[in-house]
Amino acid sequence: MKLNSDDQALAESKVLILYILSKVGKSISHNELLELVVSILDMNYFYFEQFLLDLLEDNYLNKYIKENDEIYELTEEGKQALELTLDILPGILKLKVDSKFKENFDSIKDKYSISAEYSPITETDFSVTCKIIENNNTIFHLELNAGSREQAKKIVNNWNKNASSIYSEIFNLLVKENDDINLEK
Repeated sequence: MKLNSDDQALAESKVLILYILSKVGKSISHNELLELVVSILDMNYFYFEQFLLDLLEDNYLNKYIKENDEIYELTEEGKQALELTLDILPGILKLKVDSKFKENFDSIKDKYSISAEYSPITETDFSVTCKIIENNNTIFHLELNAGSREQAKKIVNNWNKNASSIYSEIFNLLVKENDDINLEK
């Protein structure tokens, strides 16, 4: 069967998503995958969602929910389909993915690994949530209340800029023996 140009473009886009997932080599959240695909390819959101649905229906991808995130991973059928169809991708397209992948993947992974947000409880109280996620597992989750919107914003901004040092300090305080902690009264 000969593919027309629309069919060819659809097939290429699906194979490109499989190719990108194979380069990731592990499960990835929906938002990370979307941002990665869009940063490498000129694909609109609605097409991306339709391609994901098609790939899921064909059992080329698995989807599961983890900590309120949709997580995707390539199945064995998806790996086999990629092997069989990789040659329909033009070399220039593979080169584009290969050259942009590492830089874009690392920055997207960093962006989604540290997060902080706040939401109002009352007019004067705000709930602040700070997280660190590695390999789709939450390794640190802190919820606290702030007494004003400004304080909540300050906590979020500080966490986003200094999460690793704050996490390290909190962790060290938590693992110290009580006798080692010098609290001034």
